[in-house]
Amino acid sequence: MNRIFGTSQKKPKASLSDAIAATDARIGTIEVKVKKLDAELSRYKEQMSKMRNGPGKEAVQRRAIAVLKQKRMYEGQIQQLQQQTFNMESAAMTTENLRNTMATVDAMKTANVEMRKQYGKIDIDKIESIHYDMEDLIEQANEIQESLGRSYGVPEEIDEDELQAELDALETLEEEETPSYLKDLNAAPDFIDEAPVEERTTQPEAVKTAVSGS
Repeated sequence: MNRIFGTSQKKPKASLSDAIAATDARIGTIEVKVKKLDAELSRYKEQMSKMRNGPGKEAVQRRAIAVLKQKRMYEGQIQQLQQQTFNMESAAMTTENLRNTMATVDAMKTANVEMRKQYGKIDIDKIESIHYDMEDLIEQANEIQESLGRSYGVPEEIDEDELQAELDALETLEEEETPSYLKDLNAAPDFIDEAPVEERTTQPEAVKTAVSGS
């Protein structure tokens, strides 16, 4: 049935990457032809350098000119194809940038919707109420600590002069109750250290007196 009526199968459209690859392949094919023409021109140039002026040399020159024209034509095609490749690459780069931009925009939209959902669940009034409750609890805790740390049986206002007089009285009482022998031990000595006096040697004179007396 397909052979009788035929089918209209649509071929997939070539992408920019496929078009760039095909253009690069054409450039490569033409560059190979240019290299062959360069080799042919070199051969003609060598032949003309060895030939004398005449019909033969003129014929070789005409063939060389034809090859040079063909080479210039191929070089023009290469330039055109290279420009096409550059344009397609620029278009591909722009398309990719647009895709990235659209992806970024879509991500931002999704994040915006999600943030709205999350913030919609938050009640600012409740947060402020919790904050005030915490302040009250902290204040109550401080009052409890202050109450527990309060001292009992100690007057709030104490005269420092009275405390100093009481301290002096205690020191006087301790001095009166200390035994005399402990006071002598604790007291500093009355004498003053002086340099020792050298004693004269009187032993030989005593021996002489004893001998004379005998």
